[in-house]
Amino acid sequence: MPANKKYLSSPFQRFLKITAGFIGGYTVMLSFHIMLTFIFEKKNVVITAAFTGYILWALLLLFAFLAKNGWKVWGLYILLTLAFALPYLLKLG
Repeated sequence: MPANKKYLSSPFQRFLKITAGFIGGYTVMLSFHIMLTFIFEKKNVVITAAFTGYILWALLLLFAFLAKNGWKVWGLYILLTLAFALPYLLKLG
């Protein structure tokens, strides 16, 4: 029995969710761990990021598919990336 059409997203929304999950989730995960290097020692964050990075990325990927709108997920991930990367960006400036 085929899926009910009202529960399926359009191909473009599907593309937005996939790219937000993979690319956006990865940038949020990286910027989060960069932010942690300003709080903790860098070597400890690198060792921890080897394990927590994959878990966080998987959760962000899952969240992208649970959302109804891919544009909102992209917007949220861009805002989170900028917020987490702000200490690093301000340090360079």
